[in-house]
Amino acid sequence: MSSELDSSENGKLKRALSYRDLVFYGLAYTAPIAPLTMAGFVWEESRGLIALAYLLGALCVYFTASSYAVMTRAMPNAGSVYGFAGRTMGPFAGFLAGWMILLDYLLVPAFTYALCAVSLETLLPGVDRASWVLVSVLATFAVNWFGISVTSRVSLWSVVLQLMLLAGVMVICLLALLKGQGSGALTLAPFYSPRQWDGTAVLAATSICVMSYLGFDAVSTLAEEIKDGDTRVVGKAILTNLAITACLFVLSGWVLGNLLIGFTEPDSARLIYDLLASMLGPQAAIALAWFLVIVVGVPNVLPMQVGVARVLFAMGRENTLPAVLAKVHPRNGNPYVAMIVSTSVSLVIALLMRDRISELAMFISVGALTGFMFVHLSVLVQFSRHAGRRWWAHVLAPVLGVGTILTIMTHLGTMALTVGGVWLLLGLLYRLLSRSGLPGATIANPTEPAQKNV
Repeated sequence: MSSELDSSENGKLKRALSYRDLVFYGLAYTAPIAPLTMAGFVWEESRGLIALAYLLGALCVYFTASSYAVMTRAMPNAGSVYGFAGRTMGPFAGFLAGWMILLDYLLVPAFTYALCAVSLETLLPGVDRASWVLVSVLATFAVNWFGISVTSRVSLWSVVLQLMLLAGVMVICLLALLKGQGSGALTLAPFYSPRQWDGTAVLAATSICVMSYLGFDAVSTLAEEIKDGDTRVVGKAILTNLAITACLFVLSGWVLGNLLIGFTEPDSARLIYDLLASMLGPQAAIALAWFLVIVVGVPNVLPMQVGVARVLFAMGRENTLPAVLAKVHPRNGNPYVAMIVSTSVSLVIALLMRDRISELAMFISVGALTGFMFVHLSVLVQFSRHAGRRWWAHVLAPVLGVGTILTIMTHLGTMALTVGGVWLLLGLLYRLLSRSGLPGATIANPTEPAQKNV
């Protein structure tokens, strides 16, 4: 306990995580059952090409995952992209990268709180979504308050139970297909259908799927909490997380895409509940709602709160944002002020957007994609003249990643781009008016100097 207290008093995070912890943290953030809760949004936006959208989403984020793996090994930092951009391109680039990724990290918990409220509303329709949002926020905050070790254990068991649920639902869906529902077989229609093809719609759906894969990037925010400081495991965990989720999401989209042919649903957020109710009766939808709230809803938000708190912590530590955000709890070893602030912001957003969940999903993609862009640029700058430069990891992957991101962003909705632009302007205004915007600010490296052989 004494070492933990000393670490906290010095403003350092507790080193308690292993490779397994990182993998399960990323999976808990991503949520293996995401295709179930997101199916309605992706199905509607892609015009039925749900499996293709998830496949393209995986391809898009692979390049980004590769760049994250490279940078976390070169310069581990709790601020993730904020630290990468700041140390390679200067404090101003670091601020922009951190500010834009905050849009993603603040909106993702809000989105999940809203989905939890939908599940709870299915169980007890007499209570409105706003009340359920508040209950979900308080529950997740209470668990995270006790530190990363507690969060890690809860996340592990949540992932195991989610995998069991996903397997069970997929078996039910396959049996329904064999009985003649939907397409009546596993066809390639969810990947390509000439009658339903719309390139713009597919790319818009892909931007939603990119949000579904978020979690691999958040692993990088734990780089200062690895046992023995072996940051090589961070990049390995990032790529492992993406490989697992890509397989799960594409296969789930393939099955659901065939089953949903001919199925109509007025509320995209309720699609999976009504689909199960049509196959097994209303009790199945209620059982799923309970499971999603208890096993998925609360545990899924835990790593989200952790990730955004670490970015705020890093930005506060370098006075890019108010220094109070860098305060670490003396007993639990977590950045508690950053956690309080981020949770409060996510709560307000969830309450405001609880009936506009699909729009919220699009807004998240703007922050994520912009942050990913800075990661790729950081790799290109960091290794532009590096003696050990590798063409794939240090040149081709980031270049392809930039191209993919730009393609997807050009197909985002006007409202999503407007929200991203307004958020950027607010950041620039804060930078201009705050003392942290003065020249000479630096991005600190809290660990060892960047490794050369990466």
